[in-house]
Amino acid sequence: MNITILSVGKLKEKYLKLGIEEYVKRLSSYAKVEIVEVPDEKAPENLSPKEEEMVKFKEGERLLAKVKDEDYVIALAIEAQMPSSEKLAAKLDQLATYGKSKISFIIGGSLGLSSEVMQRADEAISFSRMTFPHQLMRLILVEQIYRAFRIIRGEPYHK
Repeated sequence: MNITILSVGKLKEKYLKLGIEEYVKRLSSYAKVEIVEVPDEKAPENLSPKEEEMVKFKEGERLLAKVKDEDYVIALAIEAQMPSSEKLAAKLDQLATYGKSKISFIIGGSLGLSSEVMQRADEAISFSRMTFPHQLMRLILVEQIYRAFRIIRGEPYHK
C-alpha cells in the first residue's frame, strides 16, 4: 500500500519530526509512506471571512495539485465522523482488498481545508472535536496509521 500524507506548512519542531520519522520507519514493513508539504499562506489573526476562504482556497490548490486521479483521498476535518482505531484499520484493510492501494490523507492549514479539497475527498475523518495544531496532527495521524496496520495483522499494540 502507498500512503501519502499531504500537509500544509513546513514542520519545524524537532520533537515532532523525530516522532514522525520513528513511525514512518515502523510503517516501512507495512506500507510505503510519503509525507508531502505544501507552503502555507500568510494568515494574520484578523482576517475577514472572505480572506479566510481565499487562504484556504490557495492552500487547497497546492494540496490538490499533489493528488493523483487514482488516489483514494481521506481529508482530516474536525466536523467529520470520528472512527475508532479499529474502524480506521478496517477501512484501510477494505481499501487494500478492493484495489485502492494509493491513499492520500490531507491535513489542512490553521484555517482548515477548502471546499474544493473536501469535494475531492472520498471521505473525511476527525480525530477529535478538539482543535490540534496541524503540525501535531501529522504525528497523531502517522501513529494511527501504524496502529491500524498492527490491528489488521493481529499484532499486539498498546490499547
